[in-house]
Order: sequence, then structure tokens, then C-alpha cells
Amino acid sequence: MRTHVLYAALIGITLTAFASIKNSNDSVKASDITGVYWTADKDAKVKIFLASNGKYSGKTIWMAEPNNSDGSPKTDVNNPNENLRDRERVGLVALKYFEFDSEDQRWVNGSVYDPRNGKTYDGYMEFDEGNTDKLKLRGYISGMTWLGRTSEWTRVK
Repeated sequence: MRTHVLYAALIGITLTAFASIKNSNDSVKASDITGVYWTADKDAKVKIFLASNGKYSGKTIWMAEPNNSDGSPKTDVNNPNENLRDRERVGLVALKYFEFDSEDQRWVNGSVYDPRNGKTYDGYMEFDEGNTDKLKLRGYISGMTWLGRTSEWTRVK
């Protein structure tokens, strides 16, 4: 009988410890993601903002090479919608509709548009181990989080 009580006490202590660890990481809030980030290759800056629909989006605000060799602005030439191929890549909203999941401490249910190939992926974003200066953006094929790519972005100071 004492053994069962001891095991129950140990399980209770362990669960309490895990709960306190989880709660200590809950300091991230939805608005912490807003700001300007360097992309992984540092060839563009993306501003993440709270959109009018209450979800988070991101648009390109700067590119290392915003123009083509002829001096014309780079456009969204790979877009599957022919009507959008003339829009400039600076100002392009490539991250859309991310919602904050406070339990998992990540922004989920969003989409990521890659103008390099004209494809849109499902995505989520989260800070690297709570470091609000390192953002991990994961784009993946719908419903298959394991089939995608993660890019680490750095907050612009």
C-alpha cells in the first residue's frame, strides 16, 4: 500500500513540474510576432502585422535586388493567375491569415506564397525556443506538415 502511495505522489510531483515548465513558456503573446524580419537568405525584409481580419499577415517591404537587369521592378512572373503577374514583389503579401494558438505557442492555419515558384503552401510560424528574435516559418503541402520546408528568419533590430 505504501508503494502505491509513493508512486502516486511521484506521479503528482512530476505532473506538477511539467505543468510549471509549460506555464513558464506561455509568456509569448499573439502580438509578439509583429515586426520586420530578415528572410533566411537576408535578401528581403518582411513586415508581419495584424491584418484587419484579426489574423497575422506579412508583406515584403524591401528586397536586395528589387529590379531586373533592365531596371524594371521585379514582378510576380510565376503567379499561376496571369492577371497578377505584373504586380511588384516589393509590397507583395506573401504570408496570410495566421492565427495564434496560445496552447502550442505558434501561429497556425496560415498560407505562405513563394513568388520564386508561384506556389502557395499551408504554414505555421513559431519562435525558436522562445527567442522572439528568431522566427521559424514552416511551409508545407496541405495536410502534410512533414512534407515541407522550414526557414529561419531574424528580427530586424
